[in-house]
Amino acid sequence: MYELVQLTDKCFYIQSPAKIGLVKLSENEVCLIDSGNDKEAGRKIRRILDSNNWKLKAIYNTHSNADHIGGNRYLQNNTGCEIYAPGIECDFTRHTLLEPSFLYGGYPCKDLRHKFLMAQESDCKCLTDENIPKGFEAIELKGHFFDMVGFRVYDDVVFLADCLSSRETLDKYGIGFIYDVGEYLNTLERVKDMKAKIFVPAHAEVTEDIKELAQYNIDKVCEISDKIQSICGEPVCFEAILKRLFDQYSLVMSFEQYALAGSTVRSYLAWLKDMGKLDVIFEDNMLLWVKRAS
Repeated sequence: MYELVQLTDKCFYIQSPAKIGLVKLSENEVCLIDSGNDKEAGRKIRRILDSNNWKLKAIYNTHSNADHIGGNRYLQNNTGCEIYAPGIECDFTRHTLLEPSFLYGGYPCKDLRHKFLMAQESDCKCLTDENIPKGFEAIELKGHFFDMVGFRVYDDVVFLADCLSSRETLDKYGIGFIYDVGEYLNTLERVKDMKAKIFVPAHAEVTEDIKELAQYNIDKVCEISDKIQSICGEPVCFEAILKRLFDQYSLVMSFEQYALAGSTVRSYLAWLKDMGKLDVIFEDNMLLWVKRAS
């Protein structure tokens, strides 16, 4: 873990729970694409930088989930590097309490205020065309989170952030985190048709062809959508929907899983309602979801 893997003359990634991109900007200067999940990740990255006599110029965060920005503060404090993130992701990176608050839907209790859901805050600037390195292209990858991007960098290497998961992860956990299901499917359709020399997903194996994995992720979204519609054959409350999905996928409920999977299921419900496939009714002061009659 935290091994430096070379892809091309200028492009590397650091093997970690969420792959960290490293790109040489010059002989001695490099930038990172994301920074790992905590201060310890930052320390390990710093050792890699020092052992290669590289100066860290900037960190380009693809999005603001804690496992992608957790090393920001340590690296910024120790190297003076700049940090950039796109749109709303910049706000979440500067004010990290927003992530567990958003997931929970209110002020999060201590069970949710930990490093896996709430990174340390860092001084982040909004990503623009002016502060991206020459030769880089930011690729819009909305859906998994608010304004997530990937990066096409030198030598036609594409870092895909969290826009798709590995088959193994999908088969094991069933429900991957999604903020906006409609945008997520649009992103996957675009990614499916992308061409590059090398694709580097944060949570899947490096590959030269992303099409098959993108389609597998699309199929999983459709599978979950069908399951929710089936559950809603009769009026049912959110908690019952969540329980039945956990039972069907053999998942174990915890506070963290309730927040992550619960947020995702709410996003599916909103998407299906907006698509005209579900309705809501209010009965005995409860909000119930039901499949719309065709």
